[in-house]
Amino acid sequence: MGLSRRLGSFTGRVVVLGFGSIGQAVLPLLFDSFGIAPSQVRIVTAGENGAEIARALGVALRVQALTQQNHEAVLAPLLGPGDLLLNVSVDVSSLALVRFCAPRGVLYLDACCEPWAGRYMNPDLPPTQRSNYALREELLAFRREHPRAPTACITQGANPGLVSCFVKVALLQMAADLRLAIEPPSTPEAWAALARRLDVKVIHIAERDTQVAAPRKQPGEFINTWSVDGFVDEGLQPSELGWGTHERHWPADALRHGYGCEAAIMLNRPGIATRVRTWTPLQGPFHAFLVTHGEAISIPDHFTLREEGAVVYRPTVHYAYHPCDDTVASLHELAGRNWRLQPRRRIIRDDIVSGMDELGVLLMGNARGVYWYGSRLAIEQARALAPYNNATTLQVVAGIVGAITWALRHPDRGVVEADEMDHVLMLDAARPWLGEVVGMWGDWTPLADRSRLFPEPKDADDPWQFINFRVA
Repeated sequence: MGLSRRLGSFTGRVVVLGFGSIGQAVLPLLFDSFGIAPSQVRIVTAGENGAEIARALGVALRVQALTQQNHEAVLAPLLGPGDLLLNVSVDVSSLALVRFCAPRGVLYLDACCEPWAGRYMNPDLPPTQRSNYALREELLAFRREHPRAPTACITQGANPGLVSCFVKVALLQMAADLRLAIEPPSTPEAWAALARRLDVKVIHIAERDTQVAAPRKQPGEFINTWSVDGFVDEGLQPSELGWGTHERHWPADALRHGYGCEAAIMLNRPGIATRVRTWTPLQGPFHAFLVTHGEAISIPDHFTLREEGAVVYRPTVHYAYHPCDDTVASLHELAGRNWRLQPRRRIIRDDIVSGMDELGVLLMGNARGVYWYGSRLAIEQARALAPYNNATTLQVVAGIVGAITWALRHPDRGVVEADEMDHVLMLDAARPWLGEVVGMWGDWTPLADRSRLFPEPKDADDPWQFINFRVA
């Protein structure tokens, strides 16, 4: 089963931290893509979940929850110079792990910037300190202090991660379709200038998951196609978005952070209680959740253009996610429980009977229309390509494979985001696992076919104002 494609050779030890849906999904790809033997790998995970898969793959698994007090003692005997720590856990601080790896010469990669357990849900912390913005700024501060540390690829899955590469490809394809004579950008400023020239005002990471499992969701159960704990954690963080220079309406519950890059704002509400209008080519228009994600901060930061120190261009950027229908039903039930998680949780994979994950970036504002570029991966394709995967997890681990490929060639870059990496190399490594990768124009706007039954605020001069995206 699957597609074997050697992308590099890694002879060091690998510690996979966490062995939920993503940990189980990525392990076979590490063997095929980098020639890693099962004897090189150790799994450290908080529970017995996935133990049978670890045994089937011949990989040692240690059940040990990492804490602020014990993480160094647990990891120190397992990792040394030239080794790799792949963090696909929840409730373990990414910053603490990067601090652990740097002086020991250990490469690091994660798919999400995590804090220690309790920070996301601490009502005594101000919302700004429960944000992804704050977590990112803490890691960037470490980078400034350790610029040549071993490479630590942060937030490197599908999104955040690959979607930053999708944005660059989309810009180049838009320019080609519009017959613009351009030089391929090689700096953040040049990429921002190209986006400005193309009049890109808004970028959605627009995702629609249509996977369906049997049996369907039951009362008191939370279903998801990837980590339940990870999704609920990020969904109950404040809703965050990059804030564009074209915006003229200030959301009533919006907050600025007052430090750092200032590329993003937050809403004083959870992301899974905030809906937006978006569009993908197969689904068409739909309502999605504005859940905080790292790319909603890093992309607008890297696509900021300044003149004489003043910001003159930046797009509005955010995640617009419609998970599978049973997850939406789970969220509705979760909200009714006053955000207390259901007693039963189920990650659907082998029980999925149909569906796909349509994940891409939607660039809006150009006079020709909107442009979507991304991956359309069906469950049947995912199963044919790699074991222990559904369509969602395989898109994530494709991003991880792309990031590892880049890190092995650049082992001393310190903390790095996908926006700073070679998008051609990353996508070349990831593409075999992404199903159909397409770019398409569309004529959708957030004002298209709006009902006239109830009045809504509109801005006749510009349909791309954020006020037109929000759903009360």
